[in-house]
Amino acid sequence: MRLIVKNGRVIDPANGFDGVADLLIEDGKIAKTGKKISAQGETIDASRHWVLPGFVDIHTHLREPGFEYKETIKTGTESAAAGGFTTVCCMPNTNPVNDNEAVTRFILDRARQEGAVGVVPIGAITKGSLGLELAEIGELVEAGCRAISDDGRPVVNSRIMRQALEYSRIFDIPVINHCEDPDLVGNGTMNEGLVSVALGLNGIPAAAEETMVARDILLAEHTGGSLHLAHISTRGSVRMVREAKARGVKVTAEACPHHFTLTEEAVRDYNTYAKVNPPLRTEADLQAIREGLADGTIDAIATDHAPHTDDEKQAEFDRAPFGMVGLETAWSLTLGLVEAGVLSIGQAVEKLTVRPAGIMRLDKGRLSVGSDADIAIVDPDAQWVVTPENLRSKSKNTPYAGHTLPGRVTMTIVGGRVVYRHEKEMAA
Repeated sequence: MRLIVKNGRVIDPANGFDGVADLLIEDGKIAKTGKKISAQGETIDASRHWVLPGFVDIHTHLREPGFEYKETIKTGTESAAAGGFTTVCCMPNTNPVNDNEAVTRFILDRARQEGAVGVVPIGAITKGSLGLELAEIGELVEAGCRAISDDGRPVVNSRIMRQALEYSRIFDIPVINHCEDPDLVGNGTMNEGLVSVALGLNGIPAAAEETMVARDILLAEHTGGSLHLAHISTRGSVRMVREAKARGVKVTAEACPHHFTLTEEAVRDYNTYAKVNPPLRTEADLQAIREGLADGTIDAIATDHAPHTDDEKQAEFDRAPFGMVGLETAWSLTLGLVEAGVLSIGQAVEKLTVRPAGIMRLDKGRLSVGSDADIAIVDPDAQWVVTPENLRSKSKNTPYAGHTLPGRVTMTIVGGRVVYRHEKEMAA
């Protein structure tokens, strides 16, 4: 099978390339790059478009097994493809929890059968994600997990977290922690501050995240293990990661689009679609996240795609679940940082491609000759309105409904196969 992508602006930060070029794809691999490639095969005219490495999301909730009424591997990967993602790393808080070989293999088998994009499982740190006893980490890695996390539940026991970081050195995998102190979180539902007081809602202080970030950094420094901090959201967390990196600690961090585009004001009308964990913070925190992305303190942009049904989200604020869908809006929200002058286009693409791939030890996120032909083609000049019913995700819980966003993904290619084509764009 041969495919030629022609006349696009190819932006490949991993190889330091940004210019108009063609890509020749053969047998699922990039066979040649250059100008005016002549070859037989299906031709995609990418004029006035950007041709990017396929995005890699290191924080996706696909919900299957156990919560298929919210999302399935099929619908979740179709949503990913519509967002330009060609690889998603799925968190283990399924039912049963992905804490053993059988669940990992189920996820991989289902992804091969029904997945539109590549799926990389993340195994649990502890059995049942209960925080009491380490899972069989070697078994999980052998079955195909590329990281471990109890995401959704922090590893509170410092001894167990230390052991997990020690195992990360043996298996060369990152340990991903959901950083929060449950005792400080209590029954909080949004950021603790003036808005929570005005709404009469229990608040979650920044210190709930920051105390756990501090502990994890100290344990990573002590063990030499690889620590990855999920969805950091506060000024203090950014500062501590910056200082830890300066000391040589093996720590990486991710930020989510909602934490660099929305503040706690988004829940002012008890908007449960903006209820996330960690919560939307203050304008000062938002600016700190943007600064952390710009100076490299924050390595990657991840979605924390967390599908929930409308019935669940339309409950009272304190009863509604945390989380929002994010795969289909992530690129446009990131492009907004470019338009605002926060990131260069190269930085923005890097944080969605080669950097998250590197954290997960994946040979993805680049357009090198010989690499998998995983490609996102985007129209940087298009604008689109977020319409929940048009999202490919099975759930529609987005706070961006009605927002006009910049840049549209017009085609996604995985292994040389077109898996998504916007119906009004990119005719072959």
